[in-house]
Amino acid sequence: MIVRKTIFKRTAIIIIAVGALALVTIIGLMTPSSGKATVHVSAGDGTIIISNKLNDDGAIRSTHLFRLAAVITGTNSHWKVGTYNIKNGSSYFSICHELTKPSAAAIRVTIPEGKQVRQIATILSDAGVCSRKEFLNACKTHSYDYEFLKGIPTSKRIGGLEGYLFPDTYFFDKNEDVDTVIRTMLDRFQEQVYTKEIRKAVKKSDLNFDQTIILASMVESEAATKKDRRLVAGIFLNRLSHPDQFPKLQSCVTVEYAKGIKKDILSDKDIKYDSPYNTYLHAGLPYGPICCPSLESIEAVIHPTKSSYYYFQSDSSGKLHYARTFKEHAKAQKKIQKNWS
Repeated sequence: MIVRKTIFKRTAIIIIAVGALALVTIIGLMTPSSGKATVHVSAGDGTIIISNKLNDDGAIRSTHLFRLAAVITGTNSHWKVGTYNIKNGSSYFSICHELTKPSAAAIRVTIPEGKQVRQIATILSDAGVCSRKEFLNACKTHSYDYEFLKGIPTSKRIGGLEGYLFPDTYFFDKNEDVDTVIRTMLDRFQEQVYTKEIRKAVKKSDLNFDQTIILASMVESEAATKKDRRLVAGIFLNRLSHPDQFPKLQSCVTVEYAKGIKKDILSDKDIKYDSPYNTYLHAGLPYGPICCPSLESIEAVIHPTKSSYYYFQSDSSGKLHYARTFKEHAKAQKKIQKNWS
């Protein structure tokens, strides 16, 4: 008798659950509105905010059902920034899927790995996304509430948010709000870099999170392949761990960043340039990142290749040559730079 009651209860629960799912599905497929609506999704907008916007603009009648539809369709938390024209007769489900695709008016912008904030500003400006001047100003003076930015003196750094604007492909509206652009890139950094796994790995290292990004930006600027990046990361860490023998990192790319130049060979005047980024003058890492590094370069710093090398030199083709002693390094430099101007 007890067994029959238990079976009956379970059957009833299953029937109710299936019925509820069917009802939600039917509602989700039904026309949610009787008119067109234009909705703008901003960086950081979650399902609750989006459902409220849709409701206020007349695109949906029920915020609760939209939120449920978002969960059922798996689109929850996958919203794309942009302005969307919701067609008359669109269902809850179709709206959910629509808002996870780039809007029709969106501008596709690709930020290559290793670009500096000033270069990113030019790319965005040339694409018609936002003003170069406003973008650069916002990177240094605007405040953004992200855990990985706490304590970082962005207003005092050359590129402000340099290192934290994740290189990737984005979709923005024409003349997009500059804060929306920056938050979108910071959100991507949080998704791709500020993960539980990477934070855990950084805690086990001798560097804090910001120092990891700084060193990764140097690695990005010095090496092009995964193998070289891990070797170069290991060399910089070798030097940092032996300050008595190697008081300075002496990285040319830090001087180039500080001066805003690019040269095959730095002059004596160049390496004496007074800047907290100049690792020929100052011990340890530069004052901040010198570019926005790739995930591969960040992982290279976290998982470097251990070696007995302390020097490296790039030739005209970009190939890196490694040395254990200064004598070996000087010999390689002389050979490589023989015909350089």
